[in-house]
Amino acid sequence: MFWKVLSVSLVVMGLSHTIARERLFAPLRRALGGRETWLGYLVSCPYCVSHWVAFLLVPLTGTYAVDVAANGEPLRWVLRWFLSSVLITAVAAFLRVAFYFVDETQGLVRRQQRTVEEQTEAVRAARARLSDDAAGGPPKDGSPDTRH
Repeated sequence: MFWKVLSVSLVVMGLSHTIARERLFAPLRRALGGRETWLGYLVSCPYCVSHWVAFLLVPLTGTYAVDVAANGEPLRWVLRWFLSSVLITAVAAFLRVAFYFVDETQGLVRRQQRTVEEQTEAVRAARARLSDDAAGGPPKDGSPDTRH
């Protein structure tokens, strides 16, 4: 059951992120008012969307991870469905935090790499200008010769 809960939680996390954050669903979010309206907020917040996705996926996948000892079959079934969906949502929330951390870390690495590349290019350009000035030739970058 652990792997089933984990796998359904991963699916919930992925789908809720896609619905709430990606361009693919931007028209839907705009049509529902974005974060400015109650309904729009429910599809713009990944945590909120994960509830609706879990409510749908738990019965579709049969991932009832919480047993309920309530008397009466309809109440027992509804509570089991609801509590299992909340569990899936909670696990998906933790997975989302990990996903955002990894995604942001990779973004940070890319930004740092871009900064290093820009600094390296600036150093190369400065060295080229210095060698041109030392050689006494005109600048190679097409800029006007400002030497006297």
